[in-house]
Parts: sequence; structure tokens; C-alpha cells
Amino acid sequence: MLDTAFASSTHPKTPHIPIQIPALVQPSSIQLSLVIPTYNEASSICSLIRQLSTHLDTHLPGIYELIVVDDNSPDYTAKLARELQKEVPQLKVICRHQERGLATAVLRGWQAAQGEILGVIDGDLQHPPEIILKLWQQIQAGADLAVGSRYLKSGGVSHWKLSRRIVSRGAQLIGLAILPGVLSRVSDPLSGLFLLRRKTLAGIPLSPKGYKLLIEVLARGKVGSIAEVGYIFQERQNGQSKIQLQTCVQYLQHLIHLRFSLGPFGSFLRFSTVGLSGTIIDMALLYLLHDPRNLGWGLIVSKLISSEVAILNNFLWNDLWTFRSVAKLQPGVLNRLKRLVKFNIICLIGLSLNSFLLILLSEHLGIHYLLANLIAIGIVVFWNFYLNSKLSWRVTKAKPNPSSNNP
Repeated sequence: MLDTAFASSTHPKTPHIPIQIPALVQPSSIQLSLVIPTYNEASSICSLIRQLSTHLDTHLPGIYELIVVDDNSPDYTAKLARELQKEVPQLKVICRHQERGLATAVLRGWQAAQGEILGVIDGDLQHPPEIILKLWQQIQAGADLAVGSRYLKSGGVSHWKLSRRIVSRGAQLIGLAILPGVLSRVSDPLSGLFLLRRKTLAGIPLSPKGYKLLIEVLARGKVGSIAEVGYIFQERQNGQSKIQLQTCVQYLQHLIHLRFSLGPFGSFLRFSTVGLSGTIIDMALLYLLHDPRNLGWGLIVSKLISSEVAILNNFLWNDLWTFRSVAKLQPGVLNRLKRLVKFNIICLIGLSLNSFLLILLSEHLGIHYLLANLIAIGIVVFWNFYLNSKLSWRVTKAKPNPSSNNP
């Protein structure tokens, strides 16, 4: 049992300070340390602990530990977990009183862990407990990281509504656009179910935001081989989902923070910055043209003009800055005009797609309009960037120069 000072201590609420996982000073009899982050999971925590201990006692007797890290749940989740410590001696319980957040809760659990293999599983039974053994087998076979995936053929998302499927996939597309080299390494980078070797993270400063710790692991960890195991994500039987607008904002903040910290401005961020300048021009010009105190033109005409001017602004900056290296390979006025036409068409289709997604998500699927707009913008930005990089500023192989004297 965990009766040390760490179990009842509080950690200052300083999320800007990176968290480091220590290396093991000496060998331990514990091989697997599985962390269960919780907040208001009283309805499921006891069942989850019993199921996990049953599976692990059969295959890893005496060499594992379960660590519940609770954020001072008002429903007494931590108290219920502690009451199981006599029944499950491998169980440890940490209650945090000042810090909040799933990702940092997992890291605090890993700091207290004794195992060489670290892992995480949700406390709400949406992750099937038995999948831990399959992940363990992948680690034993040599993988540095074993991830439970909803998007393999053997995986799935049970009875998710269409709106939730769109949110999940939309978030993944946004992540792929901002951090393609990171999120593309696994089929389900937003998974909260995985095992990894301690050595992949030991001593590395980690600064996750929100819920998606796996992205931080993939971006900063020294992860070599990766294995994935499909599983069916179950519907929550009790309690309420913790996915809110704030969660999505934290996810975007995390992606952008990683993008800046991992390297210089990428093409996508340059593209997004240009898009922001176009939005400002669009809004300012629309105000000047349509507002009765100015020109007072019709809304449709004003919007068409302001949109086209913004698109022209975006094209010029993208041609001169974002995709400058590609544009240099395609010189001449005619080539630039071709790129402009393609860019214009793609952006106009993107504008229509944005409106369609906003109406679908907010009015037909019941998603809050601010969250719906955020999702729609993210998907359309990715759409515009991806298609323009493939079509408007496509890199083509140079044709050999027949007049060259080279042999």
C-alpha cells in the first residue's frame, strides 16, 4: 500500500513547470506500473480495479502495481479506492488537492511508480481492462510503446453518435496538419490507453496540456518501435463525459505549443498565419463596404468583394512566403496565374464546406455553436492547406534540359 508522504501531499498548481519521470535508481521487483487517473469515477473505480487485478494476477502475479491518481473528487473516488487496498495489496492511491488535469495526473503517478514499464488506462471502464495483457505482450516482444487503437480493423467505437465521430476525426486531422511527423506514427494518436518503457521518457521535461498525453510522449519521448492493438471503445455506463469546449481549446494549445517547441515555423503555421491576416482584411473590408455609416453596399456584394480581396491577399503571401521554395521552381506570370486560379477555387470550396459543417454540427447534431465553429475551421484549414500544397503549389520533377552538355 502507499502510505508515504507522496500519497497525501499536494502539488503546487504550476502547469508551466515541466514534469520529469525519474530513472530507476535500483532494480525493482515491480515490472508494470499502471496509472488510473480519476475525477468523479466513484461509480466505476471499484469494478475497474477488481477486473484489472484479476487479469494481472493471472499473468503478472506480484510484479505489477495499480496507481490511482485522483484530483480530489467530490464523489469520494479516492476514498472508495483506498477501501480496496486490503483486497488488492498492489493498489496505491494518490490524491491531489491543487493540481488538476488528466495528463499531469498520469505523470504524477509515473513519478511515484516503481516499474520499468509504465502505463495508463481510463477510470471509467471505456477501455476494456483485458486489453492491458495484449499491450503487455507487445512490450515483451520488444516494442518501446504499445498503443490501444480504436482505428485498427479489430478496433471500434461501439455506439458513438455521428457528431462524436466527426469531433474525434476532426481533432485527429487538425493534429496531423500541425504535427504530421508526430501524429502519423500511430493510427490513434488521441488514445488514452498505452504502455511504454520508462527509458523512453526518463529525465525528459514534459509539459502536456489537457487530456492527450500520448501526443506529448510521441513528440518528446525517445520512442523507437511502436506496436498497436485494436480494441472497442465502450460507451460510458455511468457519470458524464469530461469532453468540453475547454478540452478542445487545451488540445489546440498543446499542438501549437509542441509545434513551436519542436522546431521553427512549419509550412502549416505560416499558412495559418497568412489565413489570419486574410480574416482581418475580410472583416475590415466588409465593414467598410456594408456598414451604413460607410458605403452601405449590399451584404452579398460586400461579402463577395471582401472575400475575394482576402483570398488574393492570402495567395500573394503564401506564394511569397509559405510556399516560396516551390514558387521559385515555377517562375513566370502564367504559372502564378495558374496557382491563383487553383487557390481561389479551393478556398471557395472550403468556405462552402465551413458553412456546411457549422450548420451540420450545431443545428443538426446539437454541438455548441462555438465548438462546432472551432471544429469546422480546423477541418477547413487542413483542407485548404492540404489541397493547396498538393495542387496549387505542387512540387513536380524537373524535366532534363536537352541542351545540357552533361553526359
